[in-house]
Amino acid sequence: MRIYEGAPRQDFEEVFRSMGAFLDQRSMHEVLLVEAPDGFIVQGLVNSAAAPGGWGDNVGTQTKETLTFLDDDISRFMDEAVARRNRPAEDWAQAGYYEKAFRVLGRYMDEQRPRDTFFFEQEGAFVIRLLQASQAGMRHVLTEFTRDDIEAMIAQGPSLRVPDPPPGGKPAAGG
Repeated sequence: MRIYEGAPRQDFEEVFRSMGAFLDQRSMHEVLLVEAPDGFIVQGLVNSAAAPGGWGDNVGTQTKETLTFLDDDISRFMDEAVARRNRPAEDWAQAGYYEKAFRVLGRYMDEQRPRDTFFFEQEGAFVIRLLQASQAGMRHVLTEFTRDDIEAMIAQGPSLRVPDPPPGGKPAAGG
C-alpha cells in the first residue's frame, strides 16, 4: 500500500479492520472501496429513521454516502481500534460485521501484495480487484468471495490473529 509502506503495523489487515469498525458505527452497508493516491474513497448505503407522524413511521430512508479517508483519518481510526481492543471487555466476538469482514479481506490482500485495491460488497459477498505485478507487467486480478466464504474466513480469523504488541514494545515470542 503506497501510503503505508515501511510502517510495521500498517498493513491492509489493520487499515481495513479499523475502517470497517468506523463503517459499523455509521451502519453503512453495500460498500464500495477504492484506493486513491492519498487514502481511500468509500461509498455505501446508510439507513436513516423516518420522521415520526407520517406514512412511513417505521420505514426510514436509505441514502448513498461517500466518504474520503486520508492518511490522518486512517491513523486516528487505527489508534482508536487498538485502544478499544486493549480494553478487557472488547474482543473479536463483539466486533461488528465490517470490522471482521474487512480484516479478513485485508489479510487476504496482504498475502497477495497488491499495488492497488478496489472492492465492492453486495449482500455480504465481495468482489476484489487487485493490481499486481507479474513477469508480464502489471495486471488486474479479480477474486470473488461469497457470503459463506466471508463467514468461514471470519470464523477462522481468531486462530490467525497475531496479538497487538504492547505500547512501545515488540510482540511476545511465539505470538
